[in-house]
Parts: sequence; C-alpha cells; structure tokens
Amino acid sequence: MIKGFKNFLLRGDVIVIAIGLIVALAFSTLIKAFTDSVINPLIARAQGGHSVGLGVQLGQTGNNATFLNLGSFISAIIYFIIFMGVLYFAVVIPYKHISARRGQIVFGDPPPTKTCPACLSNDLPVGATKCKYCGSEQPVAGGDGTAG
Repeated sequence: MIKGFKNFLLRGDVIVIAIGLIVALAFSTLIKAFTDSVINPLIARAQGGHSVGLGVQLGQTGNNATFLNLGSFISAIIYFIIFMGVLYFAVVIPYKHISARRGQIVFGDPPPTKTCPACLSNDLPVGATKCKYCGSEQPVAGGDGTAG
C-alpha cells in the first residue's frame, strides 16, 4: 500500500500539477496585492467625495454591512482576468509545449467524432466502420461518391 502511494506521488503528472499549483498560488498573492493596492483605490476614487467605495448605500449612511460595494466586485473581476491570463501564459502554454515535445497532446481540441445512425451514439471515431455499441455498419467517412 505504501509502495503504491509512493509510485503515485512520484508520477510526473502529479509533480507537474503540484508545481503548477504552487506557482498559481504565488501569482494569486501577487495579483491580489496589485488589485488591493492599485485597482481598489482607483475604483474608490471614481466614486468621488468621502465615500466608502464605488457603490450604493442600501441602509443607514456609514454602515458598511449595508453598503453594496460595486468597486470590490469590479476589482474581483479584474483580479480574475489577470490571474487567469498569468496562469495561462505562465503554466498552460509551457506545459503544452513540453507535452508536445514528449508526443502528448494536452489542452487540445478533441478528436472529431461521428454519430451512429442506428443507436445515435455520438462518440464514434470518424474512421470507424462498425459502431462499438450496437455493432451496425457505419458509412465511410467523407463518402466515396458512389451513386447508382
């Protein structure tokens, strides 16, 4: 049992995912600091005056519990977009490149499929000549133009 767990942990995919997660968490902290220190003050300034932030007070003036803070929501959207961009360009693209060198396709388009006219299963490979579910003969992909 311990040997199986050790083999699982030492698989290349687990290590790559763990490193990717650590890098993502580090970028998350950096981007969170950027949005809190730079984006939030800019959004709050857009409201003007001495307001708590960009938003609407729903209850008693000065009560933060009833303040609908649209600025924080906008900041969270900006944070998410920046974070996903950094994650894509810093983790996904290099991982795709390394996997392509190893002959593996990751994060790619799924292979094309066709639908069986008999049982309507829709995950048959394009080159299949028989349905893997019902065994019916499949038309040739692309057709050969044979008409009587």
